[in-house]
Amino acid sequence: MAHVATLVSNPAAPALTPALLARAAEALPHPGSALWLSAGIAADIPFTRPDAPAGAIAERLRAALEGEPIDVFVQPAAHRRKRLFLADMDSTMIGQECIDELADFVGLKAEVSGITERAMRGELAFEPALRERVALLKGLPVGVVDEIVARRLTLTPGGRALVRTMRGNGAYTALVSGGFTVFTSRIGALIGFHEDRSNILEVTDGQLEGRVREPILGKEAKLAALVELRARHGLAREETMAVGDGANDLAMLGEAGLGIAFRAKPAVAAAAHARVDHADLTALLFAQGYRAEEFAGA
Repeated sequence: MAHVATLVSNPAAPALTPALLARAAEALPHPGSALWLSAGIAADIPFTRPDAPAGAIAERLRAALEGEPIDVFVQPAAHRRKRLFLADMDSTMIGQECIDELADFVGLKAEVSGITERAMRGELAFEPALRERVALLKGLPVGVVDEIVARRLTLTPGGRALVRTMRGNGAYTALVSGGFTVFTSRIGALIGFHEDRSNILEVTDGQLEGRVREPILGKEAKLAALVELRARHGLAREETMAVGDGANDLAMLGEAGLGIAFRAKPAVAAAAHARVDHADLTALLFAQGYRAEEFAGA
């Protein structure tokens, strides 16, 4: 079966050179000629007769690149272009954790962000950790959401191009978050997702009650969303892709045809099919074989 290794650097700091491509090719079994997807940024190297699992070959490539800021994807060439894409929101499609920003308004950002970090590393169960953090927000005016969205949240570079390019090529896209609908509805629309799924904060008289509506959308619900959407669209597992950064994304990433850890916690990066440590979200397009000129808005 034909395979392909894709090497990607950050478009803001192109670092991929012909010399690095040649070094990578030497680490691959039976490599073909490299194909640039974007000069200095991304390239494919096809190869045949893999002599190890994809993850082991990817590690071999990283070693050959000797610490260069290059992300590596290794996969079969078939079904590269995915038809279903699920994404986490906080610290993935945006650069912040929304619950930590809410906590800042009640002077508890340090305490809440500590809990968030432990939950995302998998040291705390997600659902009780979420209930604990939301309880600390009781009495907060829901209107602060407008200020957070307007002034504090930043879209991760490449996210709009990723979603809109996939949509333009017939894929279905869903934002599936352990966060809250007051944020995912706006962020999902801004980026261009078909739909968003997340948790509902209980509100009375314009103030947060300190409770989240049950059942909580966590690790198992993200997995269930992938399975449901895959069945609804009649797709095979290898036609799906998911991205996330935390422990509550692991089941979803594992079930996807290509599960990608984005700037992720160590345990998540180790368990995912692939990881992005250096590039932006357009790396997920290059991994599918898209050339830069095919990106939406290019």
